[in-house]
Amino acid sequence: MHAGRGDRHEEDVDVGLLTIGAFSRAAGLTPKALRLYDEVGLLPPAAVDPESGYRLYDPEQLPLARLVAQLRRIGMPLAKIRTVSGLAPTAAAEAITAYWRQVTADTAARARLATFLVDHLSAGSTTMSHANPTLVVRYAAGCDTGAIRDSNEDVAYASDRLLAVADGMRGPGGAAASAAAIDALKALELVDVPAADLLTMLAGAVTDADRTVQALATDDHQPITTLTALLRSGSQLALVHVGDTRAYLLRGGELFLLTQDHTWVQTQVDQGKLDRDEATAHPQRAVLVRALGGGQQVEADLALRTALPGDRYLLCSDGLSAVVDRAALQSALSTATDPEDAVQQLTGLAQAAGAPDNIACVIADIAAV
Repeated sequence: MHAGRGDRHEEDVDVGLLTIGAFSRAAGLTPKALRLYDEVGLLPPAAVDPESGYRLYDPEQLPLARLVAQLRRIGMPLAKIRTVSGLAPTAAAEAITAYWRQVTADTAARARLATFLVDHLSAGSTTMSHANPTLVVRYAAGCDTGAIRDSNEDVAYASDRLLAVADGMRGPGGAAASAAAIDALKALELVDVPAADLLTMLAGAVTDADRTVQALATDDHQPITTLTALLRSGSQLALVHVGDTRAYLLRGGELFLLTQDHTWVQTQVDQGKLDRDEATAHPQRAVLVRALGGGQQVEADLALRTALPGDRYLLCSDGLSAVVDRAALQSALSTATDPEDAVQQLTGLAQAAGAPDNIACVIADIAAV
């Protein structure tokens, strides 16, 4: 009588092979996914036990399995993965780059269509006025070295069309990196395009900024920078965000955080491994997982928002947000008489908290005329 599956002896299994359970854990793929990839010929097992039907895998298959797992996470179809996994590393990298460029283009096209549909449907709403009000933006920007740092790597910029903050990594090239990031966006102020094209323009400008920052590298140092910006066309605001600089909106007395920090600590919070109190005091809270100049193709968060009269926007570096809590931010933003007053109040709050880092902030008020 043959042993059942639950009664298999260890000596019956080739000691050089891994069971599907052990292989799935090592590869980051579920057994269900491995069975599917076997069925489509993408990742067949090294052997199949003739008695039990168990799939057994060679440890040397792990690099391919992990590549498949990573390609699936970026949404690549199985047929495309089969082609890419058979290429040499350089050719595979080129194929992945071409695939992601197409995804980015398709996403931008869908964003334009979504924006058109929202605008079209909103125009027909009986709750909307027949004519959108003309908006004016009143703004102010400020940057302070802080109480401890002897140099300033932050940049704050504000105009009628563009609001932006950038925080360069401390050290050689940090100030140049943050300045280059914002300079790459300034050209967009002069371009008059429909609101639906703002996100596409910002995505392209961020790619250019990333290349510029990477070009600042020396033999022993690669500067990086964060970037958070709003580009306006009429009542539409296109938001771009990379890193841990932040954008807030005060609307109707409530303060909303519009961005999510791209930090290692935030990923731990998202995965439930740290709570927010632990994250606030964590020694690695400033470690970035996304930044311009980081060496890999930059992934920016993009969003399109509608500005309303009475809105007050705050863009800032972590020199403010890391030392001034949300309640104090809300109070200052609610009571400040104008953008210049708000910048001064917020900078004063950071200084009162010790100002351990550079402080950059931009305030913009939206009003109807």
